[in-house]
Amino acid sequence: MLVAPSDHVIPDAPAFRDAVAAAVPRALEGDLVTFGILPDRPETAYGYLQLAVDADPAAERPQSLSGFFEKPDKQRAAEMLASGNVLWNAGIFLFSVAAIIAAYRSCAPAMLRQVQTALDDASTDLGFTRLATGPWAEVEDISIDYAIMQKADNLTVMPFRKGWSDLGGWDAVWLESGPDATGNVCSRQATAIDCRDTLLRSETAGQEVVGIGLEDMIVVAMSDAVLVARKSDAQRVKEAVSVLKARGATQAVQLPRDYRPWGWYESLVIGGRFQVKRIVVKPGAALSLQSHHHRSEHWIVVEGTARVTVGDEVKLLTENQSVYIPLGAVHRMENPGKLPMVLIEVQTGSYLGEDDILRFDDVYNRG
Repeated sequence: MLVAPSDHVIPDAPAFRDAVAAAVPRALEGDLVTFGILPDRPETAYGYLQLAVDADPAAERPQSLSGFFEKPDKQRAAEMLASGNVLWNAGIFLFSVAAIIAAYRSCAPAMLRQVQTALDDASTDLGFTRLATGPWAEVEDISIDYAIMQKADNLTVMPFRKGWSDLGGWDAVWLESGPDATGNVCSRQATAIDCRDTLLRSETAGQEVVGIGLEDMIVVAMSDAVLVARKSDAQRVKEAVSVLKARGATQAVQLPRDYRPWGWYESLVIGGRFQVKRIVVKPGAALSLQSHHHRSEHWIVVEGTARVTVGDEVKLLTENQSVYIPLGAVHRMENPGKLPMVLIEVQTGSYLGEDDILRFDDVYNRG
């Protein structure tokens, strides 16, 4: 089993596949193999792997490990880099299923029991397995490094020196995006005026971002939030998320677009007793047959064709046609066409939360 984060940049894919192949024999022998990156700077954003005394950090086969070090300060990172006997911890692992289960049985038995219970009590949703939420919620929030790798005695490391970045912060995105001659990286809807070594990024169509006289800055604008920070503080985004969570800000836990099996929606305007959404339904998809206790809805089709059920009535709506859904009415929206269907939904009522849905029928088997 190869376990790798989804957001890493590895430019030389064939070289990485070769490294994985070179590590397979040790994994088949029962070792837990981690991948280490040959460092080129005293980076404080990464964890470090301390090699055994006789190990070679530039070897093309797995090497012995003596320990893990979490993200160091600048001085400690410089000292470890100077030692020449460390690698960055890439967070990529290779092991047999039997070996990793045995490691959890030895190092984290309580976690293994909870996960096993969550799996035993799981339910099937189409082709997806939904773990039981009760036992899963009791599993400790801890990384595999702390839970297993810092305790296991069968670790080896596979050095990799062909280029890698974990994109762990916006400073890494700036670096990997290829700054121009003045050190700037701008998205299509961003403009830098008299700026240096700066990332300017707009994530929303129609939203322009302009930086004037900035240096070593990060500016990222989304439809519901804007981040402005020095590049040196890029790793502190987690602090911002914690602060927003404490304030109850939805931006900390929810994307502007909410993706569902049938498509996606986004809120355009939210008031005290109303909300306006844009809803996009994939061809052939259908929302559940449902009703609401606390809100009524008005649907206006702006692209494509919608098949709408309200009570016992079923009708087709095309562009610029609308329908009213009274509070408590059983209703459904479908896209019978071959192109995405887009409509604007206006909700009014005393409560507009997504949990105010009573489903009577759903092709996606949701509760």
